[in-house]
Amino acid sequence: MTEIQTGKIVIDTEIKALVKLRDALSKEFKDAINILKNTRGKIVVSGIGKSGHIAKKISSTLSSIGSSSFFIHPAEANHGDLGMITKDECLILISNSGETVELFNLIVHSQKLKVPIISITSERKSTLAKKSDVFLEIPKNIEACPLELAPTSSTTSSLVLGDALAIALLEKNDFTKKKFSALHPGGKLGRLLLRVKDIMKVGDDIPIVKKSQEMGEALIEITSKGLGCVGIISEKSGDLVGIITDGDLRRHMDKKFLEKKIENVMTKNPKTLSGNELIADALSLMNKESITNYFITEKMKPVGVLHVHNILKI
Repeated sequence: MTEIQTGKIVIDTEIKALVKLRDALSKEFKDAINILKNTRGKIVVSGIGKSGHIAKKISSTLSSIGSSSFFIHPAEANHGDLGMITKDECLILISNSGETVELFNLIVHSQKLKVPIISITSERKSTLAKKSDVFLEIPKNIEACPLELAPTSSTTSSLVLGDALAIALLEKNDFTKKKFSALHPGGKLGRLLLRVKDIMKVGDDIPIVKKSQEMGEALIEITSKGLGCVGIISEKSGDLVGIITDGDLRRHMDKKFLEKKIENVMTKNPKTLSGNELIADALSLMNKESITNYFITEKMKPVGVLHVHNILKI
């Protein structure tokens, strides 16, 4: 058997486990979401070994969507860290066998405080499953490891089940992009969740001419500001009434181009954005409308301009 064949068999085996996991999802999943939503304190996630690594990831995902969570190591819990768990918390305990000795004191402590336990295990008759308020079952006997030693499908199933809990909880809590942005200020996600007003060109960098000015002046403004457009404002109100883009210039270019009136070249009633629009949404609109510039207005007055290059730079 080649390495590629082995790889495909492993992936197929884990897909089989995930299909079984999906098909087995039932009322217990909904009960788990209700416990998580109604938790006043933090969601505590624990497991040991490979399950511990999965528990850390689930805890991190929950915190990133606004459901405050922390991972507690079972061994450390047995040496004082049990004090981190209060009656306001809830627990998610992960163990494929459901008989992980290190989790026993966590179970006992939680029962004393009447802290609800959600278990993720493959053994319905295990100690962990019996002591839990909600039992979430993962498929058993489908490990991809031919020696049946290394956890594979079981940890994948636990991880995916944790993701399913997190996203269902996100929807239950009406978690918005705005809230996500507040928790993810760094990296690519954080930058895409900035507001248009955070990166738009303002002040003297905005290419603007009055409707009464000459086409030559509009052309100089487009060239000097380097954004491929110029906004046209009303002399009286200062409202944005039009826009001239590089495309408009090409369409109207002829020998008498400089003699033309701005209003005969400009595109009237240009599309505009609010400064509070998310960068990600602005980029999506640019792609959808096949345009590269948006003027940002307040009460019809131009206060900024956004070019797709501004987004790409961040």
